[in-house]
Amino acid sequence: MAQGNSGQLRIIGGQWRGRKVPVPIAEGLRPTGDRMRETLFNWLAAEIAGARCLDLFAGTGVLGLEALSRGANHCTFVEVASRPAAALEGSVRTLGAGTCSEILRCNADEALARLRNQFSEKKFHIAFLDPPFGKDLLNSSLAQLTESGILTEDAAIYVEYPAREVLEVPDRWVERRHKRSGDVNYGLLERSA
Repeated sequence: MAQGNSGQLRIIGGQWRGRKVPVPIAEGLRPTGDRMRETLFNWLAAEIAGARCLDLFAGTGVLGLEALSRGANHCTFVEVASRPAAALEGSVRTLGAGTCSEILRCNADEALARLRNQFSEKKFHIAFLDPPFGKDLLNSSLAQLTESGILTEDAAIYVEYPAREVLEVPDRWVERRHKRSGDVNYGLLERSA
């Protein structure tokens, strides 16, 4: 284990199955565990191939890396904290994922503003929204994301949040899937018909 790391996660499916991703020591970093990731990617099985993904509070980047491993075409990772961003850059290099990845070292607000200014063909099919707990970021970030214009019409948004927190599903969106694991709720949103 490298100095400054608290452990490792493994990618659980696809071309990089079994490969390790470092988990640096950083405030608020709470990577999504194997069981929840397995459920999530079972939900997304029909949508992941060729998808463009956005990992908005990337941390270790394990959600976006798992998506790339399972056939996503591209992932944009957003991480403001320096240790997790540096570890994520190392993971992308180690896996040879540089050509299908982009890492934005900024906060979610700045990233959404920057991404709004890109061309329409860069819209995202899948977004992962797992902000640090206890900072009241989930609902405001979800609202900004759904209003940003950077998602395709058939986009899916994964959300992960504390069980005690109430998810405010934006207008014209529905929670298609929902589960609870201990003190954590997680689900998949899509636009309503």
